[in-house]
Amino acid sequence: MEETLVETPPQTSHRRTIIMTLLTLVLLILATVGAILYGMGYRLDFNESGPKIAHTGILNASSSPTGAQVYVDSHLTTATNNAVNLVPGKYTITMTKEGYQPWKKDIIIQDQVVTNANALLLPQAPTLQSISTVGIANPVLDPTQTKLAFTVSSESAQTKNGIYVLDMSTRNFPVLPIQTSSLQIADDTVASFSQAKLSWSPDGQQILATIAGTDGQSPTYYLLQANQMNTTPNDVTATLPTLQDTWKSQLSDKDKLRQQSLKPAVRSLLQQYAQVIGWSDDDDKVLYVASQDATLPILIKPRRIGNNPLYEVRNIVKGGVYVYNMTEDVNTKILDQSPVSCDITNPDCQVPLQWFPDSQHLIYVQDHKINIVEMDGSNMTTIYAGPFDDKYVFVWPDGSKLVILTNLDNTNIPPTFYTISLQ
Repeated sequence: MEETLVETPPQTSHRRTIIMTLLTLVLLILATVGAILYGMGYRLDFNESGPKIAHTGILNASSSPTGAQVYVDSHLTTATNNAVNLVPGKYTITMTKEGYQPWKKDIIIQDQVVTNANALLLPQAPTLQSISTVGIANPVLDPTQTKLAFTVSSESAQTKNGIYVLDMSTRNFPVLPIQTSSLQIADDTVASFSQAKLSWSPDGQQILATIAGTDGQSPTYYLLQANQMNTTPNDVTATLPTLQDTWKSQLSDKDKLRQQSLKPAVRSLLQQYAQVIGWSDDDDKVLYVASQDATLPILIKPRRIGNNPLYEVRNIVKGGVYVYNMTEDVNTKILDQSPVSCDITNPDCQVPLQWFPDSQHLIYVQDHKINIVEMDGSNMTTIYAGPFDDKYVFVWPDGSKLVILTNLDNTNIPPTFYTISLQ
């Protein structure tokens, strides 16, 4: 019996092709829309009343070092560096890693907005290591915060005593004695440079060494090049006023350039309400003491999304210490009252607050403790509470360690440099 083959009419075959193409297109559109909605934070929420679409925001949790556990309201939720979808609201985010101090902050999650939580995890037991085998005195950081000038007076030979410069930007911490890893720029053969008081030029290229006079005589001033041995030091005692005026003029010009780079509204705000302590390395943020009670005007409208509003303070109190983020127009409080008792504009004024190289944290020296605090005032963490000279705490340019001056309470030896590892 022969089979009868029924051919599909060309019109029917063409219709099927069109239908399959349209179905494929619809599925692709639905998948694309679903992916977009998912990325925007929408989720299907199944409850007693049936499934519905719920809005969420995204928490982007990161840490340095990575691999920390992330707790959301005390519930272990994920690990860094990952993103988590959360229903809009207030959450307490905690990040922990073995060997490091915990990080904790309250954060507002907004609908369809990515909120970043970036944790700098600091070691519970940082390594303390000596980087010098001789007595160190009068250390001074240059304006670029990469070179450290200091004096040495404990060596038996005059040629070994004098002034040294440690360039922290091009060398790792020294394993050999400090003289081996530093550049000596003056010795005691011409004058007692090991007893000098040091100050940097505004460009960080020269050092003014002040040597106190004996028997009631006036001090002698030498201008030294910071990148070489000064075999014939330049005595500038007679021309000191001219040199000082030149340096003041350079500082003034630098300040004017910075002021001119600011938006007029920001410049007016700082001039009215702020006594500047220091600028962050990225020049986006300023650490300041409030010069009067005031309510800071909002300069950016509408407010930028993604910022955590829980730590913002617009009502400032005279004498309080704050950070103003010029890019985001966000103001946060660090301390209720300024710890600075001297004139901040005086170069000799010791300020126990300084910016950390990441422009997100500050170093605060208080009650013989070294603390690191976020620029919004949260996570004040004590790094070191041992003996040290609280006038001399310096940050390595890459933020990997601190440099302190201490004899570890051994009065029989002169103080030396130690590093405190932060990684």
